[in-house]
Amino acid sequence: MKRNSFTLITDYDVYLFKQGKHYRLYEKFGSRILKNEGVYFAVWAPNASHVYVMGSFNDWGPESHPLSPRLDGSGIWEGFVPNVGKGALYKYRIISKNQNYRVDKSDPFAYYFETPPKNASIVWELDYEWGDDEWMKNRKKYNSLNAPISIYEVHLGSWRRVPEENNRWLTYKEIAHYLPKYVRKMGFTHVEFLPIMEHPFYGSWGYQITGYYAPTSRYGKPQDLMYLIDQLHQNEIGVILDWVPSHFPTDEYGLVYFDGTHLYEYEDWRKRYHPDWNSYIFDYGKNEVKSFLISNALFWLDKYHVDGLRVDGVASMLYLDYSRKNGEWIPNIYGGKENLEAISFIKELNEVVYKYYPDVQMIAEESTAWPMVSKPTYVGGLGFGMKWNLGWMHDTLNYLSKDPIYRKYHHNQIIFSIWYAFSENFILPLSHDEVVHGKGSLINKMPGDDWQKFANLRLLFAYMYAHPGKKLLFMGGEFGQWSEWNHDKSLDWHLLQYPNHQGLQRLIKDLNNIYKKERALHKTDFNPSGFEWIDFNDWEQSVISFIRKDLESNEILLIVCNFTPVPRMNYRLGAPRKGFWREILNTDSEYYGGSGLGNLGGVEANQIPFHGRDYSIVITLPPLACLYLKSDVSD
Repeated sequence: MKRNSFTLITDYDVYLFKQGKHYRLYEKFGSRILKNEGVYFAVWAPNASHVYVMGSFNDWGPESHPLSPRLDGSGIWEGFVPNVGKGALYKYRIISKNQNYRVDKSDPFAYYFETPPKNASIVWELDYEWGDDEWMKNRKKYNSLNAPISIYEVHLGSWRRVPEENNRWLTYKEIAHYLPKYVRKMGFTHVEFLPIMEHPFYGSWGYQITGYYAPTSRYGKPQDLMYLIDQLHQNEIGVILDWVPSHFPTDEYGLVYFDGTHLYEYEDWRKRYHPDWNSYIFDYGKNEVKSFLISNALFWLDKYHVDGLRVDGVASMLYLDYSRKNGEWIPNIYGGKENLEAISFIKELNEVVYKYYPDVQMIAEESTAWPMVSKPTYVGGLGFGMKWNLGWMHDTLNYLSKDPIYRKYHHNQIIFSIWYAFSENFILPLSHDEVVHGKGSLINKMPGDDWQKFANLRLLFAYMYAHPGKKLLFMGGEFGQWSEWNHDKSLDWHLLQYPNHQGLQRLIKDLNNIYKKERALHKTDFNPSGFEWIDFNDWEQSVISFIRKDLESNEILLIVCNFTPVPRMNYRLGAPRKGFWREILNTDSEYYGGSGLGNLGGVEANQIPFHGRDYSIVITLPPLACLYLKSDVSD
């Protein structure tokens, strides 16, 4: 084997790379260990005049080991360095054709990095013996659009810390002993991790990524993250990763100005610069960048057995004028504000992911009314499986933050979401974004005294679980953390010594279990046939009532929400069936911290027409509460 001419990259690899159709670049680029004989390095730097690899194996001699450019015009530099093995630190010294620009870069394809603030890449392998065969074989069932999907959103560094050891965060392996058991006990079906890819600034929560192919070493080695995911899977919990193809930070050692040109980012500043995040935007019109990003999406699904990607900042990718003033953006070739290159990239991304991994989910965080985000590309959609319903989130939190005496004047806010609820495959998010930057925690958004705050929050959660759409709740919300989320602190687990917080946590557990058990609450989340209003017009008393149903099993649940602290006695509702209606959930139960007002297990429907129905029930409607009633008649 001639070491100076050895390559892992074939002519066909280069062809696919340049066409934007190479989806497994992580098997070719970066640092690949060759049978313990040494390491093959490959990096894309088309405007470089010289590229060297330096590291712990050559005393960081900047020009000791030159790489050679391929002679095919691909811009790929490669080379073999003998006697280098796993654990070696390295960077690329790049000398540009551009005015002799010199820079030391981390490897864009590195599997592992030094712990920040250090930033050298580490030669590594991703060998791991997985124990999640059963999950992987059956996960299509758990990730189905007809399945109950209830997501617990987690920031790994602040879910739980060790106060006795200088408030340090837990490692991947330590978290693996606590998080899977907790999530399973609470009844959530999935966890979603804020970005765990390597990032220099901890305060970015992972959204400013420098190492797209490396989990952050803050919490351990790549295999330690695999162990955590493995443990979650063995507890029948799916794993979704936040993924950020919308922008990247401007740290010199990262992707920015990689070879003395704007290689990964757009050249024109009006397309390149992201004003909200002081970062740069990927050039989606460049085929090699498309290969880099799509390969990265498949990398996490392939090597880490991830069950879905939540794609961050989709709206900022779709619109050329996103957060920009006049004169700060360039129209597309048709004069419009849509980024045609990004749209094409997003569609291809989703098509490729679902082609190779049809049992995962691609989820869009998209904050506008862009049509058909979660519809297939062959009907003109963007091809995502699901989309966050940020409209529902904003309207609902705004409504519930108001003093109940004023809610009747804003009744439309609590009912409007149903009119578009089935236009997309929606997830209802109460995410980290709603409990930071002075917005207050969920419980502190609620009006009234402490009793009313807890009652309002229980009402919010029960309303969310009854509303069509999958569910997402950020950590700490499930037990009513008072303080805003702080990435430098643990959650306030000590609050669980108090009955009200215990009651709220019990409610979330019961809601998750009811949501999973009752097919009427999850099988038709995206189908209008599974929803009917009973009454959305009782604005005067701020009461709404509706039906969730599953036509296949003929199961029907009747949901009633009282958004005022006034108990409603002898409240009559139209019912779709005769017979007994069991009260299967009452958020005012003393078990959850409520006042204990209810219907003694259920009510009988009488043949008294009401609300346009042949039957009706008369119930006691507790204050600031939600009731779930289930028909015992199955025919």
